[in-house]
Amino acid sequence: MTTHDRSNRALAQRDLRHLWHPCTQMHDHERIPMVPIVRGEGAWLIDADGRRYLDGISSWWTNLFGHANPRIAAALADQARQLEHVIFAGFTHEPAIALAEELVRITPPGLDRVFLADNGSAAIEVALKMSFHYWLNQGHGEKTRFIALTGSYHGETLGALSVSDVALYRKTYAPLLLTPILAPSPDTYEGEPGETPQQLAARRLLELRALLEQHAHETCAVIVEPLVQCAGGMRMYHPDYLAGLRALCDEFDVHFIADEIAVGFGRTGTLFACEQADVSPDFLCLSKGLTAGFMALSAVLTTERVYEAFYAEYSAGKAFLHSHSYTGNPLACRVALETLAIFREEPVLERNRALAAHLAGRLAPLRDHPHVADVRQTGLIAAVELVADKATRRPFPAGERRGLEVYLHGLKHGALLRPLGNIVYFMPPYVTTTDELDHLVDTAVAGVERALRR
Repeated sequence: MTTHDRSNRALAQRDLRHLWHPCTQMHDHERIPMVPIVRGEGAWLIDADGRRYLDGISSWWTNLFGHANPRIAAALADQARQLEHVIFAGFTHEPAIALAEELVRITPPGLDRVFLADNGSAAIEVALKMSFHYWLNQGHGEKTRFIALTGSYHGETLGALSVSDVALYRKTYAPLLLTPILAPSPDTYEGEPGETPQQLAARRLLELRALLEQHAHETCAVIVEPLVQCAGGMRMYHPDYLAGLRALCDEFDVHFIADEIAVGFGRTGTLFACEQADVSPDFLCLSKGLTAGFMALSAVLTTERVYEAFYAEYSAGKAFLHSHSYTGNPLACRVALETLAIFREEPVLERNRALAAHLAGRLAPLRDHPHVADVRQTGLIAAVELVADKATRRPFPAGERRGLEVYLHGLKHGALLRPLGNIVYFMPPYVTTTDELDHLVDTAVAGVERALRR
């Protein structure tokens, strides 16, 4: 048996011979280190050379209760000894049944049906197709379009990308995509001087109303990321917009799709972001924190009314035939159940609010920084917007890649920070301590100063 060198350098060399990484220009790795991680421990990642990195972004916003969490790991191992997978057409199993029951119990009222899929993008595909197919089954085949917010991001598969508005992701594939109707985002960063978040939300709702007056007849649904548009730059807005959106969707007879893939499961301060507006969407898309970062799984919750539009004799041709090989995977469902049990049995949201308050206090001094245009926060999501000119909010040229300097500084000082362009954000695991948050903020601030000295 061949014994491989398992140092950082050796593993990185092996990786770069064959692997192609996501969201990466691989040429960058001629100068940017590839970091081989061999284990995780709480909020920390440990590389092959023993260096430790505080995971300030929850490994792409998935990890809630720490890496290698022993309770979740034990549940996964127990399930693996019983049933690893079974076809989910015509067969079922208790982990999926119990997960559906628990999701119906904890989500906003009226979401009584659960469709399982593999990942966040797949959940968006399901919701888009299900919304369109609902209207088709109801005799409204003219409804073929979707309204999305400017700056939105919903995933990388073609349907999900079609309702996204981040040029970095969308531009190349534009000829392959559906064309959404874009409604102006209620992003508070775009507000007029002196305009409150509530006033901006009201103004944007009037603009959405105008779009619906013109396009409701051809619109299946409005899709939004509740409260925080994450990949679009951690843009945040007031819950009033969600309440108004629900009312407009009811008035104009279009669906409301809530993409809570990144913001669900306690990230915004409540279990689900929609709770802060006391609304129930027609479709709720969940993933990421659903399994606390352990397994790929997503869920789309919808109403009995939607379900009934597909319920008919086979000959009617109304069935929703969308499928994934790993739909309802028992391992992933069992992990999700254990994740939700932690929420049920421990004061997770209370701890999160305390951590969020500490983070807010630590970031507050940056509001006066001459190159910081905005410091914004919703729950345990916080962002610092770096600009070339504070008065005009003129951004740094994207080609300067100043955010990359923050990332590289973080690696050298034991922190995983991965800015979105020139927006330095924090989305730590829920098990992070206040001392660890201090380390994260201190490292980020020092990284910002380094990036600004260029």
